[in-house]
Amino acid sequence: MPAASWMRYHEKVLTFNDDIQGSGAVNLAAVLSGVAASGLPLREHRIVVFGAGTAGIGVADQLRDALVADGLSPEQATARIWALDRHGLLTAGQRDIRDFQLRYARAAADVEGWHHDDAISGIPLAEVVARVRPTILIGTSGQGGAFTEDIVRTMAAHADRPIILPMSNPTRLAEAVPADLLAWSEGRALIATGSPFGPVDQGGVTYQVGQANNALVFPGLGLGALVAEADRVTDAMLTAAAHAVAAQTDATIAGAPILPLITQLHETSVAVAVAVARAAADDGVARATVDERIEERIRAAMWTPSYRPIRAV
Repeated sequence: MPAASWMRYHEKVLTFNDDIQGSGAVNLAAVLSGVAASGLPLREHRIVVFGAGTAGIGVADQLRDALVADGLSPEQATARIWALDRHGLLTAGQRDIRDFQLRYARAAADVEGWHHDDAISGIPLAEVVARVRPTILIGTSGQGGAFTEDIVRTMAAHADRPIILPMSNPTRLAEAVPADLLAWSEGRALIATGSPFGPVDQGGVTYQVGQANNALVFPGLGLGALVAEADRVTDAMLTAAAHAVAAQTDATIAGAPILPLITQLHETSVAVAVAVARAAADDGVARATVDERIEERIRAAMWTPSYRPIRAV
């Protein structure tokens, strides 16, 4: 469903927008997993989102809600997020700024004296990273190589375990590749990517790279909503899905991915569906009973492909 249609109907019918909510939920899962490994509470992180389209703002919105759930006020949570589009950092009065971006626009007084790049008519990513000293850097820009060595090293100089999520795909549009991110951060970066990447050997450790694929969320989200007979998809259901995905891996183990691998998708979907169904019941939108047998019912509702063996005649 297009973003405009979803905005119009999501409070009335059982629907969700994968570009906005699916991307937001899988990114939130990556952040939650990375935060658990960083040793720093979520509310103390500083987040830069590079790419403030519908997907990027969807990511920002779910992170803002998570920051509120971690104890910040809505205003404090919004202030923890810096978002950039093609004209650089979103600022009040910026030309071509769109309605859905306005909540993340910085007041002119907040960025007085910051370097402006005439080529983009705004404040560039390198300046934002140098000024903000982010602990979390998310790319939804479609600009391959945007996370340069200088930017990553500047970030890593001020973050013990920088969480870096180059989400754009296909691979040629990725803001950075995992091998570079690990090299530039001396193996300290916590990484998930929008495109699939193989393991990376760095400093005697083999790092598995989790792919922030929306498929980690939407099969289980749909299944949980259907088994619970939910009237609609609520924010709490999406947050529950993100927490369920994050719980499927332990990023504190050296080299472990911060997201479950696609090979674990079946069990990840079960965990997501159970969490979503329970959240639907807690939110009062489930028409079916959600009890201790919910996982059994979800597994029974899943389709498992079974193929007959092929023999040459």
